[in-house]
Amino acid sequence: MSSLFLSRKNTSSHWISLYIALGVVWGCSFIFIKLGLEFLTPVGVAFGRTSLGAMALLGISKSRKISLPTDKRVWAHLWVIAMMLNVVPGILFALAETKVTSILAGIINAVTPLMTLLAIMIVFREEKIKSYQVLGLFTGFAGVLTVLGIWHGLGTNPLFAIIALFAAVSCYGLSFPYSRKFVLPHKLQPTALATTQVTLAAATLLPFYLMGGISKDEYRLGPVLAMLALGILGTGYAYIWNFQVMAAAGSAVASTVTYITPLIAVIVGIVFLGESVTWNQPLGAAIVVLGAAISQGRLRFNRA
Repeated sequence: MSSLFLSRKNTSSHWISLYIALGVVWGCSFIFIKLGLEFLTPVGVAFGRTSLGAMALLGISKSRKISLPTDKRVWAHLWVIAMMLNVVPGILFALAETKVTSILAGIINAVTPLMTLLAIMIVFREEKIKSYQVLGLFTGFAGVLTVLGIWHGLGTNPLFAIIALFAAVSCYGLSFPYSRKFVLPHKLQPTALATTQVTLAAATLLPFYLMGGISKDEYRLGPVLAMLALGILGTGYAYIWNFQVMAAAGSAVASTVTYITPLIAVIVGIVFLGESVTWNQPLGAAIVVLGAAISQGRLRFNRA
């Protein structure tokens, strides 16, 4: 079996390496998107990452002899999830990054846990909302306002790009409770679900890619490698790594990867793209992460 996967014998001792790899790959996704836009349109970036991810996941499923779901209702629900996790946000993040830095996109992505809570509060009202979750929500959005430097308006960031970023993470937020309600009860193999989801996303995007997915017939090595990494690793293997970390260390630990992705996004944006960062962006990012941690109950204190 490939060394990219954990074996059953060493699961307990090697999940940390996959956790770090997951944080780095997802944190670098925003610079990969920025580089991909050098020769692809936003639709082209979204299709490129899903098609490459689908090929990787189909290869994994075949090598492991994992069968895809056969229930048409499951496929329908997975298509909805593909729209919310891959198609719409894939286009919107790329569209926004035509005008904003990869750093800002990476920081706004950290709002996803808060959007998930908001979706549960507004749309999937099956759980009683706790006071610490509300506190975390308000803290996180205070962080967002800090990131944007709202006291200066939106600065050089176009309104449509900011709206696109928040629409993208709103889709992410809706996808998790939707999946928990309509897909997870079927208790299907996670790899089969991920493979079907990403393949459906690629199939949905294919006709739009054919109509105008390439912006420039110029294929430099850096951007091409960035798209390969974004698709094969970020939209393919990363799903498997995430499931393996969840199996080895629990979902609570696995979910904390969203705390390190904005840090990675900031570092790579500065180092490799020379993007600038203002004092309020890392401060706001820290507040967003704090809000997410509070909303997930990680900073609750037991009463004596």
